[in-house]
Amino acid sequence: MEPSITGLKGTDAATKQMLQGVVKRKKKFDRLRMRHLVFLWTSMLYTCAWAYYVYRSFENADSMFSVFSGISESPFQLFFLLVAAAFWGMSKILFDKREKAEKEFHALRCEIIDKSKDLWKGESWKDRHLVFEMMQKEFDINLYHENK
Repeated sequence: MEPSITGLKGTDAATKQMLQGVVKRKKKFDRLRMRHLVFLWTSMLYTCAWAYYVYRSFENADSMFSVFSGISESPFQLFFLLVAAAFWGMSKILFDKREKAEKEFHALRCEIIDKSKDLWKGESWKDRHLVFEMMQKEFDINLYHENK
């Protein structure tokens, strides 16, 4: 558990576990977002480089059919095309995983916001803004509003 979460006073263990869960999901979402961006940019750069290579290789081609037949006849060109497709496919898979992780994170964050009246009762209700500020400052998790 994060040291800043364990050091919270006036917060019970169940609430700390919920806060730790939202931090864990936020880290997973951030990690998947970075991976997706890396694969997306790699896919774009690789595809542009391959397209430039095809353009330079078939510069004197008289039709698109001759370019396509030249690509399909060369095993190296087919391999490079399959690598580009694999990059784009992996980018799509990571995008879907990122979207799923964002939904899980947002759902848990909204649940904490909805249950805040039950999680902080009595004297701890007055100090809940300290928990919200700590979560915003250390983990960039907004618990004040449900909107992103």
